[in-house]
Amino acid sequence: MSDILIIKTSSLGDVVHQMPAMTDAARAVPGLRLSWVVEESFAPLAQLHPSVADVIPVATRRWRSKLAARATWREIADFNTRLREPDFDKVIDTQGLIRSAVIAWLAHGERHGYDAGSIREPLAARFYDVTHTVARDLHAVTRNRLLTGLALGYQPPAEIDYGLIRPARADVGAYAVLLHGTSRTSKEWRAEDWVETGRWLQGRGVQVVLPWGTEAERQLSERLCSAIAGSRVLPRQRLDLTAQVIANAALVIGVDTGLMHLAAAYRVPLVGIYVSTDPGLTGPVGSGPMSVLGGKSGAPSARQAIEAAETLLG
Repeated sequence: MSDILIIKTSSLGDVVHQMPAMTDAARAVPGLRLSWVVEESFAPLAQLHPSVADVIPVATRRWRSKLAARATWREIADFNTRLREPDFDKVIDTQGLIRSAVIAWLAHGERHGYDAGSIREPLAARFYDVTHTVARDLHAVTRNRLLTGLALGYQPPAEIDYGLIRPARADVGAYAVLLHGTSRTSKEWRAEDWVETGRWLQGRGVQVVLPWGTEAERQLSERLCSAIAGSRVLPRQRLDLTAQVIANAALVIGVDTGLMHLAAAYRVPLVGIYVSTDPGLTGPVGSGPMSVLGGKSGAPSARQAIEAAETLLG
């Protein structure tokens, strides 16, 4: 059996984009045992992949804000111990940042990563024993798959398979998940467009479900809920529970946010709304039905989103 450590710590979308590489590796290398270092908040998501034997949470985001606390240094020491205990055959850093390269350097095993010309932080390449060239203009899913394949000695197949198993569905009727929350205000879609789209869905007999993660997102979910009769706001919950809601939706409409990629991973009909970013390198990819609207040139209208949703809903 080969013990392999994968390092892809964050963000949410990046974690989802790593999943097809996990599926590829498990199928290409018989007897492979995959471990995954990931930020603690995304650990429940990484644990959903059936080919991942061990998830090792790291808390760099939280540690940075509490470096003066003794408890933080105890946690760092415990993480280092857990990371160093196994002797991995190979350690693969698909994040390509200095902080992820340091994690790779701490682990025991032959360290693989991108070469200096393939990443945004070239210094990271100095921490690897073996470096690989992967074009930077490829989609993030493709880059992850190629690097993992180069490190383990196989060519990824053409098909993209995230490997996630759709959970059993409760009989709650058809619903659509509207993912309005995103990391930057420049990526947000107008509230009036969400309301128009949500009212159309409700009129079609598809209930609108509104998740949230931050306090600002909760407030917007409440405002949208009050304007879209019959809609409901989800409670704040772990990512794996939100993933179950997304997996069983009749439709997902989402802006440029990590949760949107879960819909692609579960092959849920998806309308991607891009307002100011280019979906070419980090947009949703997969074998499920989807429509991607907008981009750097501007946001789509509610009418365009409704037309796309109507086509996907059949």
